[in-house]
Amino acid sequence: MAEIIQKDGTWIFDGDALRLTPGRDKNISVLRRELGELVVPLAALAGISCEQGRKAGRLRLRLRDGADPLLHATGGRLTEPHDPYQLVVEPDRYGVAEYLTDEVRNALLLDRVPAGPVTEYLLPGPAVPLSASAGDGTASFDGERIRLEWNWKTEDAKAAAGTRTLALADVTGVQWQPAAGLDNGHLRFTVRNAPTKTPPKYDPNAVELWGFKKDPLMALVAAAVQARLPHPARPAGDAVRDARPELPSSPAAAAEDDHDALLRRLRELGELHRTGVLTDDEFALAKQAVLRRM
Repeated sequence: MAEIIQKDGTWIFDGDALRLTPGRDKNISVLRRELGELVVPLAALAGISCEQGRKAGRLRLRLRDGADPLLHATGGRLTEPHDPYQLVVEPDRYGVAEYLTDEVRNALLLDRVPAGPVTEYLLPGPAVPLSASAGDGTASFDGERIRLEWNWKTEDAKAAAGTRTLALADVTGVQWQPAAGLDNGHLRFTVRNAPTKTPPKYDPNAVELWGFKKDPLMALVAAAVQARLPHPARPAGDAVRDARPELPSSPAAAAEDDHDALLRRLRELGELHRTGVLTDDEFALAKQAVLRRM
């Protein structure tokens, strides 16, 4: 097990998943606090990096495309304070950060996890029901219905229709866009058979965001809805298959299968080293990771 504890948060890797817990420092963003602990399975990872700086460094996770509904709904637009897949590392903990990085990389190599996109979400998204208020309204989601309520700052043309309720079955897409410079952001839902190019300020299916502190909370609503929509990479009508491997018939069979798989992996690593694909250091690290599992 590899672990790093910082003011910004704690990351723990047990060989199968990374557990990301936000810190309790007052500077932790409202989004990360509300999102809480995340468990990222190894199969959802495309890579990890450790960056060092004079005052502080960073651990960064790269997830496989389509693995996380939060990243999909926000389109990669989460800024640094709100990104749960970054951890600020103090200079005296660089060695620990590098060790965790090596452990994750070795596990990815050992399990031969591909870096390409996936066709189903590997993280569940935020729990429901949940509600967030920001900009010109409040967005709530109970798992089946989205409710949009307006406040006194809403444009009259949008508020006149009153509270808006959308059935999840009628929603075809969701997008969260943060405010940037003089441009306002939004949380917008695309509804079946009702395309619109209306600005979010007037769109009854959108909450306009003005760049205030609670704006990122709307990303939680976006992610919760996205997690319950069909995965964008899955062809229409394609049934969702269980991605979990078939379990062996007995614990003894499981142990035997695991041992055989590790032996095969050792032979593969030896061949990669012999042909020059792996350096001496890379081969030694990977071999140690295999032997620890045996």
